[in-house]
Amino acid sequence: MKTSKGKIVCILIIALLVLDQVTKFLVKTNMVIGEEIPVLGDWFKILFIENRGMAFGMQFGGDVGKFLLTSFRLIFAGFVIVYLRKLILSNAKTGVLVGISLVLVGALGNIVDSLFYGMVFSASTPSAVAEFLPESGGYAPFMMGRVVDMLYFPLIETTLPDWVPIWGGEEFIFFRPIFNIADSCITVGVLYLLIFHRKFLAKDWNH
Repeated sequence: MKTSKGKIVCILIIALLVLDQVTKFLVKTNMVIGEEIPVLGDWFKILFIENRGMAFGMQFGGDVGKFLLTSFRLIFAGFVIVYLRKLILSNAKTGVLVGISLVLVGALGNIVDSLFYGMVFSASTPSAVAEFLPESGGYAPFMMGRVVDMLYFPLIETTLPDWVPIWGGEEFIFFRPIFNIADSCITVGVLYLLIFHRKFLAKDWNH
């Protein structure tokens, strides 16, 4: 049973990591910064941006902040790996293992970008598509790569009427964040654990 659960976890993690990296690679090597492709009307688009910071495009300082954030991600991922292994050995519920695995995928997916993308890609700009393994070298050193984001769901995108106080006449977009599959895995994994397995986790941590 433990072995089968371990296999399920490994397959899930590898499959989602590959999906995350393939989508990022395709966007990075086929789109310029700021380019968008409508998928489902106006409420789901592929919109290519990069960020140096946290999930959903949030920033965290300059180079020092970037270094600290990447270091924290590595430490966090190591902790999650150890914790996940402990849960597998203790024959924890499959649902708990899936939730923790999603969180791990989210951390690892963006770690790859931060660690290596600066070395293996040329810079993406509003006028130039990035090149993979450019002869002139990458755009940033180790640990200084930018995270590729592309999933955009502007569920409500409109211009507010002039009579609306303060914001009248301005463009209004409900849910502005642009994110990637790794970000989605973290969000889904955390929410799933909090909603369906909160008691198990609280009991486990108290031990």
